[in-house]
Parts: sequence; structure tokens; C-alpha cells
Amino acid sequence: MTQSPYDYDLFVIGAGSGGVRASRIAASLGAKVAVAEEYRVGGTCVIRGCVPKKLMTYAAHFHEDFEDAVGFGWDAVTPNFDWTKFIAAKDAEIDRLNGLYKKMLASNTVEVFESRATLEDAHTVRMGDKTVTADTILVATGGTVNLPRTPGVEHAITSNEAFHLKELPKDIVIVGGGYIAVEFAGIFNGLGSNVTLIYRRDRILRGFDEDLRIRLQKAMQDKGIKILCHTDVEAIEKTGDGLSLTLNSGENLKTDQLMYAIGRRPYTEGLGLERAGVALDTNGAVTVDDYSRTNVENIYAVGDVTDRIALTPVAIKEGHAFALTRFKGTPVSPDHHNVASAVFSHPPIGTVGMTEDQALDKLGDVDVYESDYRPMKNTLAGRDERAYAKIIVDCKTDKVVGIHMIGPDSPEIIQGFAVAIKMGLTKADLDKTVAIHPSSAEELVLMSTKRN
Repeated sequence: MTQSPYDYDLFVIGAGSGGVRASRIAASLGAKVAVAEEYRVGGTCVIRGCVPKKLMTYAAHFHEDFEDAVGFGWDAVTPNFDWTKFIAAKDAEIDRLNGLYKKMLASNTVEVFESRATLEDAHTVRMGDKTVTADTILVATGGTVNLPRTPGVEHAITSNEAFHLKELPKDIVIVGGGYIAVEFAGIFNGLGSNVTLIYRRDRILRGFDEDLRIRLQKAMQDKGIKILCHTDVEAIEKTGDGLSLTLNSGENLKTDQLMYAIGRRPYTEGLGLERAGVALDTNGAVTVDDYSRTNVENIYAVGDVTDRIALTPVAIKEGHAFALTRFKGTPVSPDHHNVASAVFSHPPIGTVGMTEDQALDKLGDVDVYESDYRPMKNTLAGRDERAYAKIIVDCKTDKVVGIHMIGPDSPEIIQGFAVAIKMGLTKADLDKTVAIHPSSAEELVLMSTKRN
């Protein structure tokens, strides 16, 4: 056998979800693999994204649970939330997960370099004073936060810093209307902060189904979150007791903390991609084909850095498909169709398939079934908050092309229905299914009346 002229068969830049999966699968297929990570193994999701944020979401829900318990016969309590204790517990869990990822890579004989890596050329990677070569290079550096050029923006935080605040702010302003913004608004509101959400458009969660957007915005306002639409921050000034924000309306807003959650962009800056000849699109994302290959034959990219669908499970699928394509000789194209997603807002959202507007644009004629109901738990709790479920059906084929829910357990419910939609679920299939009663999930198999 001819000895390889390279140090590694595969070198992965970035040890997030996509990079770790690709490394592990490639190594299991016999490749000599190394991965470089400049921060911590696990990536945005595990270290400073969906995992710690979900833990914060759990913590924030307890204040309503304590209130609701009284309606079920429990004595009223006066709970006290300890931010410091929670952050310590959250950090310990993230440390544990970071350690597990390292052990998993080590057990698969993947060499880990805890260093920033950049490309010198199409086969050479630099880490400080050290260079190594690789037959194949995978870019899996994920995304990074966007910040505006607003005067005084250095006084603001992003989601990165929100996980490590020394104390819970009494007042916080969050700029943005996407899922990260609304999730953190719910978190800080639930933990006891006074929250103001500022969004420059007319309604939060652009791109989601309109009925969910309307209901979530109202639910958040009912919980005491102040939402200012058609609004932006034009200047930020540090004061003796916090921050003073100048809004585009001319109004001044005082707050303890300002957080920007205005989207993320592919993390490609300073990676040396131009030296290797890798093409980027106008947003700075690595351009790839259906098999995650760039315009440079031996360089691939997966995950948020490609700006396809910026979700952790998608990055994992892309990483796995890449490894099979490159190291097993089995070309696999990751499937980006009908990818389910969730927003862990308060209340949460689960969704899969087309929105109503998308279905109307693409199909022309659709049937819409919906159910607006009060979750059973809320009756004895005395809580007026309602839930909502919606099914969108292609009139011509009877296929379900979209399901959208807002309310308790929506993400858990949608996961199962996502499988059915991938398999060609029809409305007739739902009608034939016996419901689980009493449950919120049964709403999706009991809808019988089309919306006028």
C-alpha cells in the first residue's frame, strides 16, 4: 500500500456538532482524523447555544409551575430564585458534556488540537507555529453573532455573554425578533426580570406561520413582556446606574442590560479560505454542492458555516453524510426537505413543513384545519393561556404539507408527526388514527372542519 503524503486523511476545523459527527464517522471508517477547536469541544449548541439555553428555559418555567400548583391543591409558596446557584449548575453540566465529547473523540482515535486553525493552502492547516497537512479538509466552524454599528454597541451583550452574567438583571432590553430573541425574552421574564423586546419589523418570528407569530406575540405580552415593533436603537450610552438607549422614535429608554439577538452569520472570517481558493457567497457562507463539497475538490463544509439550515441536527446529518460520501464511497446528499424545528419560547412552538403562505404560493389551493383550545392543565390552574394547532393540506393530493403548534409540549408532539410527513402523511391517515385522550397531541387527529 502506498503511504499517504499527508499527515492526516481528514482534518476538521471546528469541533461543533457537524465537525464532531464527521470526525467520528470518518475515523470509524478507517480514516486518520484530526480536529481543531479554538474554544471548547461541542460547538455553539452544546457550549453557548441550545443546550444551556434549554436549561435556562426549564429554570424560567418554574415560577408558573409554582403558581399553577395552588389550583391543584398545593399550598402557595414564595419561591426565591438564586441566579448564582443556577449558573454554577448550568456550567457544571456544560463541563460534563464538553468532557463527554472529548472522550468520544478520543475513543474513536480522533486527535484533538485545542487551537485556532487556518488554511495555508488547500492541503495545509496552520495552528500557531505548527502546520499539518491533510488529504481532505472539512470546514465546520459554525456561525457567530451579528452586531450593528450603533454608537455605544460595546456596552451591549449577545447570547454568548448572557450565559455568564454575574447577576440577573432587574431590567433588560433585547433587540431582535427571531427565535433567539424571543427565547431569551421568555427566559429573563420567567426568572423575574422586566423585559422589553425591540424589533424593527411589524411582528416577531419572521418566516414562521403567521398564526403562530400572532399568538406568540400576544402570549408574551400577556406575560408582561413589553414588545416595541417598528423600533430600533440608534445610540447606547453608559450611565452611572446602567444604560440609556436612544430609540428611533426619539424616546430614551433606561435599562440595566442590553442584549442583541439580531441573527448570526457564517464564521468564515480569518480562516484563510481565500488562500485555498474556497468560494464564499455574498453572506460570507462557504458555497457547497449537494454533497457539501466546495469548489476546491478536497475541501468540504458542513453546518451553519454553509448557511443552509442553521440547526444542530441538520449539521449532524450533513457531517454524517459527508463522512459516508468521502470515506465509504457511498455518496449521500443530506435531506433538507421538511425539517422540523422548535422555538423554546413561552409558550413553545413546534413546526414542520410549509407555512400557510408558502403553501398558497407553491400549491395555489390548500385546505387549512385548526384547533384553538385551552390546555387541560390550565383549567384548574386558572390560567387563561390557550394553545393552537394547525394542519395545512394539499387539496389535489390530500397530503399534509405543514403542521404548526403553539402550546405546552408542542416540540415533543411535532417530532413524531415530522416522521409521518417525511413518509407522505395524508389527512385521511390522520382521520383514521385513534386519539390519545386526554392530550394536546390528539388535536392533530381530531380536526375535521376546514377553515372558511
